[in-house]
Amino acid sequence: MSKERFEELVGEALDEVPPELLDLMDNVVILVVDDAPPDDPDLLGLYEGHALTERGWDYAGVLPDRISIYRKPILGICDDEDDVVEEVAITVVHEIAHHFGISDERLHELGWD
Repeated sequence: MSKERFEELVGEALDEVPPELLDLMDNVVILVVDDAPPDDPDLLGLYEGHALTERGWDYAGVLPDRISIYRKPILGICDDEDDVVEEVAITVVHEIAHHFGISDERLHELGWD
């Protein structure tokens, strides 16, 4: 799958996130990256930054948080485009949840494995 098509799928997954949640996202950028970090090559996505729940009165002047969606690892675990659509949607929601301070454990409890 081309990078362009994969980026479209990430955009479509973002379109499915309720607008009320997207409006609450603050100082965050979402990127499509080909490869996961070398120390975790099977990683599908990564949130880097300060979750909204951790920001205090002194949160200012910082670079945007980053959500990285890793294209090659996702393509590597999917059999067809339908699988990619589903995995991208799950990964996008998972990483956005981290922006809101929701832990992996809580996501697992909610069924977002």
